[in-house]
Amino acid sequence: MNGRHDDGPHEHDRGLSHDLPVLARRRMIRLMAGAGLVPLVGCTAEDSPTASPSTSSPAAGCAEIPEETAGPFPGDGSNGVNVLKESGVVRGDITRSFGDFAGGTAEGVPLTITLTVVEAASGCGTPKQGAAVYVWHCDRDGAYSLYSDGVTEENYLRGVQETDEKGRVTFTSIFPGCYQGRWPHVHFEVYDSLADATAATAIKNTSQLAFPKDVCDAVYATDGYGASVRNLSGLSLADDGVFSDGHDRQLATMTGSTGDGYTATLTVPV
Repeated sequence: MNGRHDDGPHEHDRGLSHDLPVLARRRMIRLMAGAGLVPLVGCTAEDSPTASPSTSSPAAGCAEIPEETAGPFPGDGSNGVNVLKESGVVRGDITRSFGDFAGGTAEGVPLTITLTVVEAASGCGTPKQGAAVYVWHCDRDGAYSLYSDGVTEENYLRGVQETDEKGRVTFTSIFPGCYQGRWPHVHFEVYDSLADATAATAIKNTSQLAFPKDVCDAVYATDGYGASVRNLSGLSLADDGVFSDGHDRQLATMTGSTGDGYTATLTVPV
């Protein structure tokens, strides 16, 4: 079926080999930053989308979100299938598959993902209206739609939104599982416009959102996340192949509960 990708390896640990070139570059950048040769990246807690430009500037510590690998399951055309050109990808609720795919629904603890895209050059003071964000993540079992065995006929947990006047996008999803070798996370790509996103061209930034351990522990204690308990037990943010060189600017702020669902928020300077 058009857009589906059934060939090639499905092992999640393939992501490490894909990640290594990007990780090496990031570590070099960190070393240079320590020597005062390049600025640190991200946005400090003091720099918010509502901050006055007169009190917030790039010198105050705001720079672009750390660049991360898209991994082996992006669905953006860079590794096989391209979901961004499918009619229906622009949506807020990403829990169900859409279009000609199987129509399955991802089950799990409800999660709302809110990303606020701001201009780093303004010191995080200017929301970036009219940009677009593509998010994707694994399901409760740690499988990625379109790629992983058993869900190649699904395209859930993938979607695009255009930022509003406050620079925000909001997605309704489920809390992702933890698969072997990676800390629980959400991938995202930022584009200058919705047209760029749906054409799968000119990616501006690629990064990942990390979840706090206490929230992961609470979610994984609920039904359906048994494998995540085992996988998380041998991991830490400090040892994760992506977040080990610094995760403070990618760690989501969380509110909610397992009963009512969680909301993850993150400011994304670009």
